Amino acid sequence: MTHSLNYAVNCSLLFTELPILERAAASKEAGFDAIEFWWPFAEAVPSDKDVDAFVASVQNAGVQLIGLNFFAGDMPGGDRGLVSWPARAAEFKDNIDVTVGIGERLGIKAFNALYGNRVDDATAEQQDELAVENLSAAAVAAARIGATILVEPVSGAPRYPLLTAADCLGVIDKVQAHSGVSNIGLLADLYHLAVNGDNVDKVIAEHTARIAHVQIADNPGRNEPGTGELPIDEQLTALEANGYRGWAALEYKPSGSTVDSFGWLPRERRAAK
Repeated sequence: MTHSLNYAVNCSLLFTELPILERAAASKEAGFDAIEFWWPFAEAVPSDKDVDAFVASVQNAGVQLIGLNFFAGDMPGGDRGLVSWPARAAEFKDNIDVTVGIGERLGIKAFNALYGNRVDDATAEQQDELAVENLSAAAVAAARIGATILVEPVSGAPRYPLLTAADCLGVIDKVQAHSGVSNIGLLADLYHLAVNGDNVDKVIAEHTARIAHVQIADNPGRNEPGTGELPIDEQLTALEANGYRGWAALEYKPSGSTVDSFGWLPRERRAAK
């Protein structure tokens, strides 16, 4: 292991053996200081009681929540975000305030805005126009707490239009041109990029400066590093050499129990430096 990037645990794919409110503490017990979550509630605007319980679970665990997704719809059912979904535009706008509010309480500096699948009742152009508006609104809200909006390529979702780094950077360029915001960047999920056939080494070589967050999993299988064929360590080393100083988030499906899946990562490399 030749890089010195800090690792964070994605608590929506890892520690699924436990209730959501116990996962932050389990991450700390496993030796990690930082976590991230997809949207941890069933609805875009959860009750104050549910929000308070989630915030307390993170604070009491003594970990830093470094990333949080906006509400993305029914993920198990195939939804992949509301950003470009006209029928749910109001829902996304309402979710911005809740998400950034949680971020303010927990010091979150990155919010992942899943773009959304193509839908039958709007044109791609209409969806893309809405996405620029919604991402601009999210970026303006996040800027109030010094946070960044992330745009991510996704694999395994046939109607999700952002597959490569170039797809995402094109959207980011449009948002910046539209609203002048600077706090929006690429979420380089090395697994999704590889599965979608992007040239990950080329992305790192040419666009490290625009990468605001990194997630990892091996392929095939989307399991922990070392179970597949991806040169994850070499790619993280290249990112660091190019100036990336952010997190490497473990967003994989453990091949066994979550704790056992950390065997590739020595305990002394789990804590943030």
